[in-house]
Formats: sequence, C-alpha cells, structure tokens
Amino acid sequence: MARRGETIELAVLGLLHEGPMHGYELRKRLNLMLGWGRLLSYGSLYPALKKMLRGNLIKEVTGPLTPGAPISRRPRITYEVTEKGTAEFHRLMSEVGPAAWEDDNFDIRFRFFSSTDMEIRLRVLEGRRSRLQERLDRVQRELAMTQKEVDRYATELQRHGVESVEREVRWLSDLINAERGTVGPPAAAATDNE
Repeated sequence: MARRGETIELAVLGLLHEGPMHGYELRKRLNLMLGWGRLLSYGSLYPALKKMLRGNLIKEVTGPLTPGAPISRRPRITYEVTEKGTAEFHRLMSEVGPAAWEDDNFDIRFRFFSSTDMEIRLRVLEGRRSRLQERLDRVQRELAMTQKEVDRYATELQRHGVESVEREVRWLSDLINAERGTVGPPAAAATDNE
C-alpha cells in the first residue's frame, strides 16, 4: 500500500507541476495515466491529497462561487503544487534504481520524462529493459519446459506474455537509441531468439 501511495504522490505532483487542478480533474487524469487495470477511487485519492497537504507538498486554493450558484454550494477547491512539492517532484524523478523501472512506477515516471535529465532517463530505460530481459529469459525457459506439460491455452497465454515482453524490450531499445542519438540495427533483430 505504501508503494501505491508513493506512485499516487508522484503522479499528483507531476500533474500539478503542469498546472493547478481540482479533485475531479486530478482523478480523471490519474485514471487515464494509470490505465484501466489500476483505476483510482476518491477513497484512494483524497487521503493522498490530505497527506500531501499536511506535508506542504500541495496547497488548496478556494475559488469564488459561480455567479448564480446556490448559496449552499461549496466553493470549488483547486490544488496547486508548492515550492516544497516541486522540489520533491524533482527529487523523485531524479531517483534511479529498481523502484524507478518496476511495473508499479515506470509508466508514471515515463509520463513525466520531459522533466528529467537525459542521463537519468537513460539509466531508467536501461534498468527497465534489463529487468524485462531477465523476465523474458525466465519466461522463455519456462515455456520451453512446460509446453509439453500444459494444455494449449496455458501455452498460448505464456506465448502472449513472451511476445508482450519482447515488444516492450524492442520499444525500450528504440527509445534508448533515440536518447543517445544513435542508429543501430533494428531492435527486433537484437531480441529475436527464435
């Protein structure tokens, strides 16, 4: 759970780094960023926002009521990143290591790569590629060992996993080459083991 909280914090700081937003807009943008497999509820977002408010990473700005709105209606609250929050966002984005390229965090960090130094981007991309290559090697070994022992649906599921990881490794290799400004052999040829 702490890991999910850190991912939400990084995503919120990154979005607010781009400009102020109200809670509904933040949730909508976070859900687009996190993807359909990790939808974020208000029950997860608002505790994270409250924690970030207490830590002075963000602040609430209360806007005026819309003319003609009922008096009982609360004013709209907009969240803005503070100076401390901006510094924390840059600190989080400059970290390199396993947490930066693991599944839980990589996509969020990648979304904000334009705010990251090229050397850090390269280290994160290379770390992610290395981790996926390890995963690919393991899954290919397992696939070779279990193909005769499992039914065709289990085999197809494993094959789909291999193809997905191979595709991401090629994509990462292309990104790394683009960062370095190099053109080499197509990444597909480098990862095809069949």
